[in-house]
Parts: sequence; C-alpha cells; structure tokens
Amino acid sequence: MKNKAIIIFILLTFVLSGCSKSDVSKSEVDLKSSDSAQSSEIKKESSDVKIDYNKVKPNELGKIMVLMYHNIGQEESTWVRTPDNFRKDLNTLYEKKYRTISLNDYASGNINTEAGFTPVVITFDDGNENNFRVFEENGDIKIDPNCAIGILEEFKKSHPDFDTTATFFLNSNIFNQPEYVDYKLNFLLENGYDIGNHTLYHTDLSKSDKDTIQKAIVQEIEVINKYVKDYSVNTLALPFGGKPQGDDYIYAIKGGYDSISYNNNAVLLVGWDPYKSPYHKNFDFSKIHRVRASETNVDNVGLYDWLNKFDENKQIRYISDGDSNTICIPNNYEDVLNKDIKDKIIVTY
Repeated sequence: MKNKAIIIFILLTFVLSGCSKSDVSKSEVDLKSSDSAQSSEIKKESSDVKIDYNKVKPNELGKIMVLMYHNIGQEESTWVRTPDNFRKDLNTLYEKKYRTISLNDYASGNINTEAGFTPVVITFDDGNENNFRVFEENGDIKIDPNCAIGILEEFKKSHPDFDTTATFFLNSNIFNQPEYVDYKLNFLLENGYDIGNHTLYHTDLSKSDKDTIQKAIVQEIEVINKYVKDYSVNTLALPFGGKPQGDDYIYAIKGGYDSISYNNNAVLLVGWDPYKSPYHKNFDFSKIHRVRASETNVDNVGLYDWLNKFDENKQIRYISDGDSNTICIPNNYEDVLNKDIKDKIIVTY
C-alpha cells in the first residue's frame, strides 16, 4: 500500500508540473522560444485563429491609410473623383488586399481585419450632394448609383468581404437635399456608416478663439442629433486642416457649449501621408494624418503614390494577424510599441 501511495504521488506531481509548464504568458508570446515556432504555425490562445506567421508576416505596427475624399463628379479635379475612378479606387484597394474599417475602430485599436490583409479608412468631407443623392420613383426613394453611397453600396453587394464602410464629415447643408436629411442620416447608421463633425459653417479653427471653436463643433452636433437623437458625434475633421492654436487645441478634442459637451475619439488633419498604427508609441488620435484620394495635383502623395510605395516596400504597411485581441509584430519592432497597452496579448516572431 505504501508503494502504491508513492507511485500515485509521483504521477500527480508529474501531471501538475506538466500543466504549469504549458501555461502561456498573457503579456507576451515569444514564438521563437516555443516548440510550435519551429514549424512557424501558432494557435493563439485568445481565439480559434490559426495562421502561419512566417507566411502571412503580420506587422501590426505598420502604417494605415485614412483616405480623404470630397466630391464624386463628372470631371476629375483636385477634390473630385469621377464615379468610374472611385470604382477603380475601390477595386484597386480590394485587389491589393486592403479592407475597410471604421474610423472609430482604427482610433481605438479595435482592428478585426482578416489575417494577411491591411485595414484602410475611407472618409468624405463636406457632406456634398454627390456623396449621397436620392430621387423618388413611383413613390419609392432610390439612391443615385453614381453618388458615393450608391457606388459603395453596389461594391458592398459584389464584394461582401471588403467590409465596406466610410465616415461622412458634415456641415450645415447635409447632402444638399433638405427633405431627405432624416432618411439619409438614418440610412447611413443602419447600413454600417459613420457620421462625423466638420463644424456647422466649415469654420477655420486655426483662426478661432476657444469659445468659437466649441460653438462651431457643438452646433453641428445639435443639427445631426435632430435627426439621429442618440447618436454620439465623436469624430472631427478639421475644416481646411486648420488646427486651433497653442493650448486651444484641446478644444478640438473636448469641450462644450450651451450645456452640450463633446469628447472626440479622433481628430483628422488634411492629408498627405499614411498614419501610424494605433499601437505605435507615437500614435496621436487627435492629429491623424490623411491621404488625398486622388490622382490630380497630389504632389506625389496621393493614394496611388502610397500604394506604390507600399508595394515597393518603401513604406511599411500594417498587416493584420486577424485577431483584435492580439498585437502581432516582428521582433525588431518592439522598441516602437506602446508599452502602456494592457488589454491585448503581444505576439512577436
């Protein structure tokens, strides 16, 4: 009986020690030191996602494009894309393995883009009618197939894995069809789009005092909330790219006027280059850069210029690992990681 007790004790000790060795650290998974890394195929503990890291080569500290559009029109110019060229943009992004995400998800680091693909954010400024035009036919409201929403909705049907979405930054004249404002704003929210703030009168905040800044932002929130009462308008595209001066910049982020307060999750500048990963130690949600989505007068910093630079590895693009619970990066990127991020597992390889 004594020998049996000793054997049982030894077996239990072996089993318990084996379990403790298999526990994976929640702070970092070093792929090179694990047995699984020898085949470069790792099953992440945070989900059922399983990828070959050496094949996919995720880098979630690469750069992300926030595309800046204004108009969809019949004649191409600096701030206008023709319907055919906008369709070309979407097809090009799709073929080059880009997938859209919302601006709020980008700013908050909630990125679920499929493994091996790159997130991209689409934005439209000014709320022009060519962004969202409708007409009535036999008593039904129809969307103009050549406006931005018409093109995006058609692309969504033919490319469901593109995760089609965009943010529309609005002024006072919302899509320039007053009788359809309620329909349009509710359509946007019901179909996966977001509404952003561009101030009621397109106010240049770089020439405004703190009271004017807050009033301009709150007035637009009031107008939007007349139609979508409970919607939180928490993103701002600075009109003209005008940055409030000095300490007044804080009012682009948060403030209030007439008992209405705001707290923006993202503040966007006028564009010229892709911006940092939300996991980068120098990422600043209040000064997000954008890329001009055009081919005219872009001074070598337009959409296709940056696509070429990414293709030629002159810029490092964000490559997703497919799991929003992890941040997956090559070993030599650890020095630019924001070490204060506590709610995600860090994966290195």
